[in-house]
Amino acid sequence: MKILLVVIMGLILTNGETTLFDFDSPENSGNWQIVNDGVMGGLSESQIHHNPGGFMTFKGKVSLANNGGFASARTSIEFSDLKYNFKGVVVRAKGDGKVYGIRFRTHEEGDGYAYQFKIKTSDEEWEEFKIPFEDFEATFRGNTLKNKPALKSNDITQMGVLISDKQVGEFVLVLDWIKFYR
Repeated sequence: MKILLVVIMGLILTNGETTLFDFDSPENSGNWQIVNDGVMGGLSESQIHHNPGGFMTFKGKVSLANNGGFASARTSIEFSDLKYNFKGVVVRAKGDGKVYGIRFRTHEEGDGYAYQFKIKTSDEEWEEFKIPFEDFEATFRGNTLKNKPALKSNDITQMGVLISDKQVGEFVLVLDWIKFYR
């Protein structure tokens, strides 16, 4: 079996997949930033840890106090010259049985909305979530938006993970890698 390997702007293409983040080293992990409900007065807390085993852990505690209720982490994705039309994303993760939003932002959304798909994790088991971009919905502050353009890989500028939906208490989501597929 032949394996096609091409490196474009630091991304690795293998058999139609592009590894965006593999978390094996800081260079391949992205520059993830925490954005919690504190931006609106809430009290939820979260943090990101890069584990020596090649994983990234997103963990914290969601609180509904002061109209809060979400914690998130996001990173920029810069591959504007990448001309491939990918069909979706694959995320290898181990969770805690809670539901997490996989989110993307594009250069098109001038009014702050994001595209989201929710994954239900199993408690302490590694899973691969293969999600077509056509299944992502445009959302703004928890509400689904209608009449927005479909998510396209070439337009993506940011990726994030989110826990919300009144899932109060401690949470842990461990990410192994994130890929786009054709």
